[in-house]
Amino acid sequence: MSYDKILIPTDGSGQAGNAVEEGINLATELDATVHALHVVDEFEAKVVPITGEEEAKRDEYVAYGERITDEVADLATEAGLDAAATVEIGIAHKKIQQYVEDHGVDLVVIGSRGLGMIEEALLGSTADKVIRLVDEPVTVVYKRPGERTQWMLPSAEDTIHR
Repeated sequence: MSYDKILIPTDGSGQAGNAVEEGINLATELDATVHALHVVDEFEAKVVPITGEEEAKRDEYVAYGERITDEVADLATEAGLDAAATVEIGIAHKKIQQYVEDHGVDLVVIGSRGLGMIEEALLGSTADKVIRLVDEPVTVVYKRPGERTQWMLPSAEDTIHR
């Protein structure tokens, strides 16, 4: 199987940074296009109406997403790859699934944990939900401080069949 389009969702966390590094390394080996995606959490974007600053706060979240996805795209371009950067507002795992379907993504490379620690404790991680929902292979990147990044391409044995 060939991977031509690799999606790297990012929230700017350290684990997402590990996924960016490994995703770009993998894309370089495969000469694949890198798609960087940041999803502004729709719940966070709706919490601020109480303060009357909803639009300004949403703009701040979107600007942050643009900055981090542009950084990923710049890294991919520096590696000689084609790249796209996108920011969406919604529920992360659903927007990732939709992006994969809409753009013909062949592989998702995602960090094992992100910035949403409270959400992870209550609902499970975005990475876990992406693994369960996306119909394309998903590579989860794990890295502990002081260790080399570990990743594994999905094989037939690793694939969750629905």
